[in-house]
Amino acid sequence: MPRPRAVRERVDIWPGFVDALSTLLMVVIFLLAIFVLAQFFLGRLLQRSDVTVERLRAQVAELERRLAEERAVTGRLRREIARLSSDLDSLLAGREEAEARLAAAAADREVLERRVARLTGSLREMEARLGAAEAARREVEARAARLETALAETRRTLEATRRAGAEREAGLEARIRELEAERARIERERQQALVQVATLSRQIRELGRQLRQLAAALDVREEEIARQAEVIRDLGARLNLALARKVEELSRYRSDFFGRLREVLGDRPDVRVVGDRFVFQSEILFDTGSAELNPEGRRQLETFVRVFREIMPRIPEDLPWVLQVDGHTDKRPIRTPRFPSNWELSTARAIAVARFLIEHGIPPERVAARGFAHYQPLDPRDTEEAYRRNRRIEIKLTTR
Repeated sequence: MPRPRAVRERVDIWPGFVDALSTLLMVVIFLLAIFVLAQFFLGRLLQRSDVTVERLRAQVAELERRLAEERAVTGRLRREIARLSSDLDSLLAGREEAEARLAAAAADREVLERRVARLTGSLREMEARLGAAEAARREVEARAARLETALAETRRTLEATRRAGAEREAGLEARIRELEAERARIERERQQALVQVATLSRQIRELGRQLRQLAAALDVREEEIARQAEVIRDLGARLNLALARKVEELSRYRSDFFGRLREVLGDRPDVRVVGDRFVFQSEILFDTGSAELNPEGRRQLETFVRVFREIMPRIPEDLPWVLQVDGHTDKRPIRTPRFPSNWELSTARAIAVARFLIEHGIPPERVAARGFAHYQPLDPRDTEEAYRRNRRIEIKLTTR
């Protein structure tokens, strides 16, 4: 018998509601479990983050402490450099003054030596004149002796012949007067010779005294020259020591600079730090046969300039440093209208790099460029690998 229509159309929804409610409850429980797990892992992660943050804070504090120490050391070094520069300037000034005094002393010594030579010549001339005067005196004395002998003989003859005749007496008396006059003249000449000899003796004694004074002055001047030479040697040693300190300081900044570059560049075969040189392979910077920087080369040089500009403010201004850019090619010749040989190509590439450094903040007076063509190879072999190694740009931090 068929059921009534009202009974057929009534639907029981309770089981579906229960199913939906249980499904919703399971979803809520699942979400709560996920939330709890997420909270657990998030808590662990936050714990680890707190530990990492504390470690990083400790590292930052240590770095700040080390930075403060470095700044203090840098300040002391700068003060020491300023003091050394002042000492170096004073030493240079003292050295110049000592050299000027040494030159003046040498000039005075030359003047004294010329004066000694003139006085020695005068002394020799006086001695020659004295010898001549002595010879003349001896000749006069000999003539006087001969006249005395002749006079005595004449007197004896006069006494012997006075009795012979009056006419002969008059002649003999005239002869005696002549001999007396000759004797007086010879005596005057003798006196003049004696006066001349005395004068020459006084002059010789005076010249000897002047020679002794000049010799003493020359000895004093030589001692002064020796002292000044010792002062100059001491100044040179102190100057060399100051220059060595400057070079050592530049080497410290150079090591810091190249160490930073190694950290930034990492291990790259085409860009290397070799000792005190920064080496680019030419293929990175330039296209074949060109001296125009390509985009990759500009990026590499920008990295170089950025690192160097971080180091540059720490270098004292009075340190005569310079960035030396050297261009090198391989041994294969190039002949183009712009580059007739490897000399022009290597020089043009070095100048291009130097201009890039200047355009990006390096002072022009701190940049220099040179071209070496193929005459300083790293690898002398005739292989492609050797050619590639020899084509390079080297940048060196050095002194003027």
